[in-house]
Amino acid sequence: MRAKSSGISRMERNWGIIFALPPILGLLCFTLYPVAASFFYSLTNWSIGSDWKMVGFDNYKTLFTGDPLFMKSLYATSYYALGSVPIGLVVAFTVAMLLNQKVKGLSIFRTIFYLPTIVPSIANTILWLWIFNPDFGLLNSMLMSVGLPTSQWVYQESTAIPSLIMMSSWGVGNTILIFLAGLQGVPSHLYEAVEVDGGSRWHKFWHITLPCMTPTIFFNLVMSLIGTFQAFNQAYVMTEGGPNNSTLFYVYYLYRKAFTESKIGYASALAWVLFIIIMTLTLIVFKSSKRWVHYEEGGR
Repeated sequence: MRAKSSGISRMERNWGIIFALPPILGLLCFTLYPVAASFFYSLTNWSIGSDWKMVGFDNYKTLFTGDPLFMKSLYATSYYALGSVPIGLVVAFTVAMLLNQKVKGLSIFRTIFYLPTIVPSIANTILWLWIFNPDFGLLNSMLMSVGLPTSQWVYQESTAIPSLIMMSSWGVGNTILIFLAGLQGVPSHLYEAVEVDGGSRWHKFWHITLPCMTPTIFFNLVMSLIGTFQAFNQAYVMTEGGPNNSTLFYVYYLYRKAFTESKIGYASALAWVLFIIIMTLTLIVFKSSKRWVHYEEGGR
């Protein structure tokens, strides 16, 4: 009986290994190997179609000392992130609060607010390119109809990034969905306790909703921060980094170095600097979360 049991255990272990091999091989071939290869290439001067040689950390030195477009792209991306992340979170949270109310036709409103998220990213960008058109775009037409001055939007250096920040609040459907799920998980008896104590809607929001939602806010903050630092389509489709490199987002600059100028070694160094920046910002947010994120277990 013991031999039969050990044979079954061995067979289950072997089958487990067989079924686990595809994702393990996929991780090794399509994730770990490219990551290791990109770091190796960042230490070379490799360009597509030519030989390469090791240059050590020269690519990294050039980034910080001899490449003004690197700092320009980092500034543009940081500016965009500082604007789009808080605005996107506030808009998504506000809409989720409204969609959490018990009103007629609520499912229709939820569908309407989520629809922009399922529109393909390129199609969405082209749509906003028409909206921002200074001659016949929707926004300027609306401004002219009420007698307000028009704007050049993404076609002017001073308004390009603010316009893209405004555009970013359009596609927060996933964030709204996550906030809505978090709001529906807030215990109703806590609201009832506030009502018994004579609390108002503001007291419910400030003392119940907001503290209970801090884990969800924390998650959306981290994901939004990572996503905005990887912004690409807006610059690629709408502005090509212009005007005057004002929308030269970091990932678009990396793309240009890799696939327009064919400087794979230099682009790999850019990628690793971006990884370090995102990792550092994420760690800072995680470190600060101990002060403002409240979990249910901690409340006990």
